[in-house]
Amino acid sequence: MNELMLFSGAGNPELSARIAERLGVHVGEMVLQRFADGEVHVQVNESVRGDDVFIVQSFPTPVNEHLMELLIMIDAFKRASARRVNVVVPYYCYARQDRKVKPREPVTAKLVADLLTAAGASRLLTVDLHSGQIVGFFDQPVDNLYAGPIIADYIRKNIKVDENTVVVSPDVGGVPRARALAEALGTPIAIIVKRRPEPNRTEVMEVIGDVAGKTAIMLDDMIDTGGSIISGANALINLGSKEVYAACTHGVLSGSAPQKLIDSAIKKIIITDTIPLSEDQRDGKIVVVTMADLLADAIMRIHADRSVSEIFDKAWKGQS
Repeated sequence: MNELMLFSGAGNPELSARIAERLGVHVGEMVLQRFADGEVHVQVNESVRGDDVFIVQSFPTPVNEHLMELLIMIDAFKRASARRVNVVVPYYCYARQDRKVKPREPVTAKLVADLLTAAGASRLLTVDLHSGQIVGFFDQPVDNLYAGPIIADYIRKNIKVDENTVVVSPDVGGVPRARALAEALGTPIAIIVKRRPEPNRTEVMEVIGDVAGKTAIMLDDMIDTGGSIISGANALINLGSKEVYAACTHGVLSGSAPQKLIDSAIKKIIITDTIPLSEDQRDGKIVVVTMADLLADAIMRIHADRSVSEIFDKAWKGQS
């Protein structure tokens, strides 16, 4: 009773295994199958009655398939009398539509929150939500972790950071995140101002801050098609930056994005493992750092009813 039980969806089993290893538990036995018409079939093969269940599920392509799988898994554990069903979603899907910008548009981030709630999720543990307001879409507790300290640690160990280094926010909305990284590295900050005439298309309008002759490190929460981060890197090079690095939490990397990033002016791209990379997406230019230690720490704190926010210092907590 009240044991910590960890289960994994098909979205990111590699990360689930790493988390389980850090926690010293096994990934619970469960059957995930499809009926002949494609419907999801879930069968939990261990008793979870009275236990503290954590389901790890991320949302790589096909996103809708993994979302439906998670909803059905939650329902299975609720009906199996789990004490709590904690949903660990390293990458929260549909987050980019978090408000109604134009008439007759949906708010998909709220819709996903409603779906998780209706299915029976007790708590959400996630990483770098696209916007902090998504936390308010839930009535249940939400713990939003930050990948920034892990990315900063990699940069300190592998990239020369000195007075000629600048952290760059690739858009105005990402300034708090970039400022937190700049404070951690002891560098100034610059901001790329751009417009989005349509989804997955951006135009750089101007760059605020001194980037000439400097090593620029761009930080974003996600890279999808790569167009935004590549156009930002080109703008920095045109303004005299001697080299450009890019870092992000969620490497969505849709379609030809990996090849475009490899062919770009960006020297190295640092991403986390909230979304798994396929073999054809892997390249020496793309470095993956794991979130397993941080997620395992947060899961253990939740299980023990201890504070999760204590993991982060004030600078990181102020980014959302």
